[in-house]
Amino acid sequence: MIKANNIQKAYGDLAVLKGVDVAIEKAEVVAIVGESGAGKSTLLHILGTLDTPDSGDLYINDRDVLALNSKQLAKFRNQEIGFVFQFHHLLPEFNAIENICIPAFIAKKSQKEAVKEAERLLEMLGLSQRKHHKPNELSGGEQQRVAVARALINKPAVIFADEPSGNLDSKTSEELHSLFFTLRDEMQQTFVIVTHNNELAELADRKLVMQDGQISSC
Repeated sequence: MIKANNIQKAYGDLAVLKGVDVAIEKAEVVAIVGESGAGKSTLLHILGTLDTPDSGDLYINDRDVLALNSKQLAKFRNQEIGFVFQFHHLLPEFNAIENICIPAFIAKKSQKEAVKEAERLLEMLGLSQRKHHKPNELSGGEQQRVAVARALINKPAVIFADEPSGNLDSKTSEELHSLFFTLRDEMQQTFVIVTHNNELAELADRKLVMQDGQISSC
């Protein structure tokens, strides 16, 4: 579903990615691991179309995403890609269900359709009773589950997660990791996860180890 060939990226004289090849199948949970500075987050941002490589090819669901103009890319990202980061990035002035609906509204879905899907996701994630709570009224784990629901609302082809449990305690981290695999099993959801969490990496369907800007093993 995702195919990247010879991805290279440098910032000034610093070569961060040195010819990375990646292929990811639908309904895979793939963990990207490695030391700090190995290029993990840079690769994730390029695969997620948040950044562009200096050279290489990237196809997602058979679309040549590097050939899209900025408007086409923004639409593709909104419809086909979900993001979960270490910090939830929920908007503090909106409650849970309003935060979840934002990508759907950007996609010009009706309020009725967006709210219905948001409520379905909240129920699936065990948060129905918290839908009118604002982020500061939710625990860290609840905030991150709301962020997962927001990433899911447009039924994306893939969710990219950058250290999704890095700001959570061990019990809440385990619950979040379990959620990823439940979504993989029940919704055929694909996940690409950058993580320093060894337990999550070992649970993944595949572990890609990055070293010095390249994938050293998989």
